[in-house]
Amino acid sequence: MAASPSCGHLESLQSLAKPVNITVLEGRDLKGVKGDTPVTFVRVEYNSLILGDSPKVDVSSDGSVTYNFSTSFDIHPEGPHVLDDLAHKPLLLTVIEVLPKEKKQKEEKTVTLGQAVLDLLPLLQGSHDFKTTLPLYPMPGSPLEFLRPDAKCVISVLVSAQECLLSQYQLSEGNLLRVTVEGAYAVPEAFVPTGPLQNYMVGFQVPAVGEKECTFVFKNGTLKTGGEREPVPRPKKWPVSNILATGAQNIPDCLVAACDYEEEDGELTALEDREIRVQGETVKKRIMWDLERRCYLDPAAVICEGWGMIPTPPSLPLPFSLPLLHLPLPLLLLLLHLPLPLLLLSFQKRIADCRFWPVEVARMPAVTSTKGKAGKAEKGGGGSGGGGGEDESISFHGVAYVNMLPLLYPGVTSIRGAFRVMPYHESDVYERTKCSTSLFREGHHLASNRFGAAGAHFKGTGKNMKDEKPARETVTRKMSNIVKLQGSEIAVEAAMSLCQNVEGQQYADAGTFLVLEFALHKALVPKRLPEELASRVQEMIPPRPQMPRKTTGAKKAVEDYHSQVISIAETVLEEYHEVFGRQLAEGVTVDAENLEDQKCQLNYELNSSGKYFAFKEQLKHAVVKIVREKYLKTTAFENLDQLQAFLSELYVYLVDQMHVALNQVLTQQRPSPPPPTYSTSEHLRLFAREAQTNGDYTLALTYYQERLARNRQDNQSWLDYGAFCLLMEDNLKAQECFREAVALDHNHLPSLLMCGIMAVMMENYEDAEVFFEDATCLDPDSVLAWTILGLFYDIQENDIRVEMAFRKATKLLKARLAKEKPSLEGAEAGGRQLPSASPFPQTQSVAFSKEELISEDALEVPSRFRSDSAEPTVTIRLPEEEGAVAKVSKRLSAAPSKLRVPSLKEPMKMPVVVSDTETGPPHLAPPPVSIFRETIRFLMEVNALQFVHRALAHELVSPQGGPSCEYYLALAQTYLLKKEYDKAEECLEQAVQINYLNPDVWAQKGHLCYLTKNFGEAKECYERTVSFVSDAADMHFVYLRLGSIYLERKECDKAKYIFLLASKKSPTCLTWLGVGIACYRLKEMVEAEDALSEANALNNNNAEVWAYLALVCMAGGRQLEAEQSYKYAIKLGLANEDLLQELKEVQSQVGFGDPSF
Repeated sequence: MAASPSCGHLESLQSLAKPVNITVLEGRDLKGVKGDTPVTFVRVEYNSLILGDSPKVDVSSDGSVTYNFSTSFDIHPEGPHVLDDLAHKPLLLTVIEVLPKEKKQKEEKTVTLGQAVLDLLPLLQGSHDFKTTLPLYPMPGSPLEFLRPDAKCVISVLVSAQECLLSQYQLSEGNLLRVTVEGAYAVPEAFVPTGPLQNYMVGFQVPAVGEKECTFVFKNGTLKTGGEREPVPRPKKWPVSNILATGAQNIPDCLVAACDYEEEDGELTALEDREIRVQGETVKKRIMWDLERRCYLDPAAVICEGWGMIPTPPSLPLPFSLPLLHLPLPLLLLLLHLPLPLLLLSFQKRIADCRFWPVEVARMPAVTSTKGKAGKAEKGGGGSGGGGGEDESISFHGVAYVNMLPLLYPGVTSIRGAFRVMPYHESDVYERTKCSTSLFREGHHLASNRFGAAGAHFKGTGKNMKDEKPARETVTRKMSNIVKLQGSEIAVEAAMSLCQNVEGQQYADAGTFLVLEFALHKALVPKRLPEELASRVQEMIPPRPQMPRKTTGAKKAVEDYHSQVISIAETVLEEYHEVFGRQLAEGVTVDAENLEDQKCQLNYELNSSGKYFAFKEQLKHAVVKIVREKYLKTTAFENLDQLQAFLSELYVYLVDQMHVALNQVLTQQRPSPPPPTYSTSEHLRLFAREAQTNGDYTLALTYYQERLARNRQDNQSWLDYGAFCLLMEDNLKAQECFREAVALDHNHLPSLLMCGIMAVMMENYEDAEVFFEDATCLDPDSVLAWTILGLFYDIQENDIRVEMAFRKATKLLKARLAKEKPSLEGAEAGGRQLPSASPFPQTQSVAFSKEELISEDALEVPSRFRSDSAEPTVTIRLPEEEGAVAKVSKRLSAAPSKLRVPSLKEPMKMPVVVSDTETGPPHLAPPPVSIFRETIRFLMEVNALQFVHRALAHELVSPQGGPSCEYYLALAQTYLLKKEYDKAEECLEQAVQINYLNPDVWAQKGHLCYLTKNFGEAKECYERTVSFVSDAADMHFVYLRLGSIYLERKECDKAKYIFLLASKKSPTCLTWLGVGIACYRLKEMVEAEDALSEANALNNNNAEVWAYLALVCMAGGRQLEAEQSYKYAIKLGLANEDLLQELKEVQSQVGFGDPSF
């Protein structure tokens, strides 16, 4: 008869058993109670079962003994030993001495000498056999405690299996979870070490294999009084209670290490929580466990496959790869009666569904069994039988909510931290964790067993295994608010009292926190390696090698000719000293006749020795290069006359260059250094930004392109040009610029971020993710990179990774602020005033009184720059870096310059505008800094407005942000760029109401009024900005526009002062033009010409500069220079009609200036 499906299923289950063989080989340095050669045997125990005893063997005189005892146990999915047991239950080897029988003694007496603990974890890591030597830890009172110092009592063991216990799929896709419960700190004062013994427990559940759950119960916590901190590092202990030898409880190579509070993932990581942590870990009471429980996570538990198929690969043996319909009928009926979510349980999905996991804390009376033997209590299994768990009542029931979501972050393998313990209320627990039952209120979870943590499955042991059917007791989640413990009325009453949970409230009142660690062998979500990301970026943007800078062409040819001439001259001099050196040493007078004789003799020596011919050959190559590179002669001449004419010209040029080279060697004077230039890359960038802000985009484009023309290998120039193209909405050109910057340097972080932003704008999200992740790998400590990565995931609506990126950025920002805090405190202690809060960098300022200004240095200031009247306190701004201040260039004309930029100790002619706010209350304390403000600053600089608005939205809801002054200020700047002036005005009004002492707010308000032609109010805002001790971020444009308003209102003294300040900090053509106009209106013609000459040197294509130069020259009666300046003004297209009309009027007055008449 054919076997039934159920019988076939049982046979297939029996075939899944995999034996593990244990062989005890030998022991060394053993010593007995009755002598040095005792009779001993080894007892092998695993999972509370004795696997066997070795034969009794005599120990030799040197303490060695050979056992060669073998035993085994089976790993079976339905047996007493499963894969998860190998993860957290060690093999115990107990060495027992057999004492000699005394007279009339019926039974042998034994003494336990020591225990060894063997970790079987390698069997879950792919090993099927391994040999190890274990230390034998002595029992209390054992003679092994008194061995000689050099003796090491050990025992050798061999572990083997016929095949690997895990398939290749399980090794690659499975995982290992390690949970460490360190301790509960700041426990209630009601916990006292006196009185009845109490069992302090921590417990929770984890999806382990398929629909089953692994129950974690950490028992037997030790209550300690405060007074000192726990030592670190300290060993972690096995979560079992049947290890009796001292020292054997410690897990080898597993330590509780110290960790900075800010680096943790728990709830008490802020700076203000540090005192709570320190007090709780040193002064207050605590309960310590230091237990580590490991759990094997089958691929079915790590990856959820869904309904209809038990989640294991087809390569595994039956029944794990069978569809549900092919399962035996009893098992199928059991599964169909279970709720649907039970079949979908998985570690990863559980975290994704509910980030908070309840970790329960409770206390119960310690139970001491007095009935029968322990073995009888264990035969019923670890489920609902044994231990008297049903009669045990819990108290002080609390719960800690552990945020497990970080384990779903890419590359994260562990979380560790302190979690507050709250009173356990079922409604609160269900609301936060969707868990409807309590682990400690289920009777079978409180069963006392020899292990400190319940097993992953509820199973029978020993002979009762065959009687236990597949339909074993299984944990189910019941939606119930009433706890039922076997129908006991006492238990129901206890449950009713727990609803109030007055005892659990003491955890919250005492500030109790639980320190836990969850660690995985490998990350649930793999993270791409930095090498892979860099390779992807290089595939998208091939690196462009830096071009070597070489001096080629005519300049290089002439330099080579000079070097050859110098080399030959040195050789001739050496020859001269060899021939006539003795005459010079003897003091022979050298007159004209002797000199001519020496010349003839030297020529003879050079010709006769062949050196003269060698000199010609040496010069030949350099001369040929000059002919080709400088004269561009590469073809034959048409006739002899052309050849002779060219040779004559070439000879004259070569003789002249020979004299130049010889003068460089023989002269003692060094050439004067070239005049300083203001057309460096940074100056060109300033000129471009100035033109861009003034709306002259054509001029700005010219400056950006000139930067690239000078050095196409500068990635910063490409980045700035790309930001300008992005402002002009030329996205394709901007993307090309950013990619060019990355091609030049793949480690340039801003360019990588901008490539990612452009990919987002082009809706190429895969490439964008590669760029952003590569940026975080390139600089893992960059707050900017992590924040922009979070903004990208926000666009993708990937909430888990959004939280991951923002959390990482916040942690980095806190660490950076913690390092900067001591320096800021030192600055405050020194009396320096910190700048006001702003989303942009600010310059520092200092205030001087008149007495401080009028010093010895002020005596050297020309009288025209000194004040004739008493002045109030003057506020002068110090630049942020002294080296960044541009030096005043020398006047290009022959006349010396008398114009001076005001120094820090020069009182100015213009009275300083002092705002009423400076006499008011001090600056408000800067608000907490958020990660989005720094990001907004960068995004505004590169004109990435799409990301700016998204960052502003997060800033608005951020705990460190909100509707702050900086928020409204940044939002107003975006509206100004879009020319939405009404919305910008609303934002600035809000910013002023929040912080009226912020100079950036008044600067932006002034810009708004200036752009809307409200010059009167703009003047007031700019004057208020200048009067502040702290500078605004864009003082350059404040100076320019305020100075132009002064010129329009004929307040030339004030205009001159403001433009001189601008020229001192960041000289440009427009700043010196403003100084020149103001001086011209004040009839200070020499200073006006100096300033206009500076402006012309910085930009000789400005028509207004040439026009005012013409006016100055006409005022000085210089007709030729006036006509030349006027000609260039007209040629460059002077667009200022009023200035053109003024030129005509002055020309008619002086009678010259226009060469067309």
